[in-house]
This record gives sequence, C-alpha cells and structure tokens, in this order.
Amino acid sequence: MSGRHSLSFVELFRATPAKSALLTLAPLALALGQLWNSYVNGVSPAVSITFAVVMVGFSVVAMGHHAAEHRIRRLEAEYGPDRARL
Repeated sequence: MSGRHSLSFVELFRATPAKSALLTLAPLALALGQLWNSYVNGVSPAVSITFAVVMVGFSVVAMGHHAAEHRIRRLEAEYGPDRARL
C-alpha cells in the first residue's frame, strides 16, 4: 500500500455502509428537506440556505474524520502490536 493512497467513498461504503450513509446521506437529506420546507412555508431563503451550507460542511468534515478512522483501523490491523514482534 502506498503512502499516498486515499480511500474512495466506495471503499468507505463497502467497509461501513450504515455509518457512511448516516454521515453523508442524512445531512444532505436534512438540508434538502429544510430548503423544501422554507419554500413551501415562505420562510426566508437565507435561513434555509445557511442551514443547508452548514449541513453540507458537517457532512464533509464528518466523512473526513470517518475516512481517517477507517485508515487507522486498517493500519492497526495490518501493522498492529502482534505484527511488530514478528
């Protein structure tokens, strides 16, 4: 494995589908739901757009953290304390 290898979304979804879906799809669904809700109820678009931007930002940061967590788990499984003694 190269030092510069980065995980793709497909690899993350295959490894942990529930957590990946909750961290990507749920915030995006909430953002779209809020945009639709503000349109239907006549709420200021500034409020719903701000909420949508924050939710997308949360999704990006959370997936970055999830990818780092997954890489650490893989490295520990491959080069863990048991492997160092061999």
